[in-house]
Amino acid sequence: MPIAINFKVCDNSPDCLAILVCPTKALYFDKEKKSLVINNLKCTNCGKCIPECEVNAIKFAKDEKELLKVQKAIDEDPRKASELFIDRYGGEPQDNRFFCSVDKFNIQILQATKKVVLECFDEESIHCLVYSIPIKELFEDDDIVYRKFAIEDKKFKKQYNIDKLPALLFFDEGKLKGKIEGYFSIDDKKELVLKINKLL
Repeated sequence: MPIAINFKVCDNSPDCLAILVCPTKALYFDKEKKSLVINNLKCTNCGKCIPECEVNAIKFAKDEKELLKVQKAIDEDPRKASELFIDRYGGEPQDNRFFCSVDKFNIQILQATKKVVLECFDEESIHCLVYSIPIKELFEDDDIVYRKFAIEDKKFKKQYNIDKLPALLFFDEGKLKGKIEGYFSIDDKKELVLKINKLL
């Protein structure tokens, strides 16, 4: 069963988890090419690499004919690998200036003199790294402080009554004024913007 990699969304990391689970080393990192490589002659069709690829870049095909279709879909994919490093709603922060650590929460959020939009995310939000809405398309107002906050325990979710992640919490002078919960794809941008505007 042939395998193809969509390098338009693959970060080409030598630490790729899919490499670690490949029993025959059919998937490996080529140091000279500085790229992931698939040797389909060694592949045993075990499928272990598929769930390990967090951005769904590894594709299986039943035969060579299907591989051509898979490759065509990859060629027509409008995304670029550089988009993995754009801050998106619900995704892990790419720019550390957006990140709010636990020890800075009181100063950056509760004691802020400007309105604050706090994006809460967790490790399960990996889907958002590729498919969600770029932050710059949602918040361009300099009078708003935008921060990302990693949810690591249930206590915080309970304190702010958060049911779904990712979530946006809107603070004004340290007080929670509203929130928006759940994932929004790029196609849902208009809906999310309307919700945001109602709370700002």
